[in-house]
Amino acid sequence: MKINQITLTDLRRMNGKEGLILQGCGGETQEWVDGINEMLTDKGILLDNTKFENVSVFKSDGVTCILYPFENVHLDTGKLAMWRLQSYTAFAGTWLSDYVDNRLGGFEAEKVKPDCALIGCDSNIFNLMGIASHTLKQNGMAEEAEMMCTRIRGAENYCEALNIIGEYVNITDGSEQSDDIDEDFNEGQAMKL
Repeated sequence: MKINQITLTDLRRMNGKEGLILQGCGGETQEWVDGINEMLTDKGILLDNTKFENVSVFKSDGVTCILYPFENVHLDTGKLAMWRLQSYTAFAGTWLSDYVDNRLGGFEAEKVKPDCALIGCDSNIFNLMGIASHTLKQNGMAEEAEMMCTRIRGAENYCEALNIIGEYVNITDGSEQSDDIDEDFNEGQAMKL
């Protein structure tokens, strides 16, 4: 059983996922999870001895809420929908997608990794990091550029550093390289690979 503390921003990044959110869940989270698991099992909603085990807790407008994600549980969704409506006054239950759309302004658009021309460039890791950082910044991803550079500086070897770059950009042919990377190149000078 795992209870995660998440933020409203984390909720907005859960595009493509679904779950049940119960609002106004004061007290011990473990008691809530155990009670809901037992109640939904007794009502034939949780099937095949599955339980909600990886729940998330967040605060919204000073109210404690619990997200019960639908991953790794077998549910009778029709019965769950009826239970949610019947128990609304007690639990203010809603679906994750409805909550995010109606209370948080919708899910964040998934950021697409920009293409970055690295193949054929000087393979010095500082050079590659500088090019990738510049590409990220050009695509409005300055925070990601900073995080990437920090992670690369902590890399244990060249291969790990390259893998980190690949997490942030799509590595493409580098026959057309920008000269405007000196600032980003200098960010990595302290790194020892």
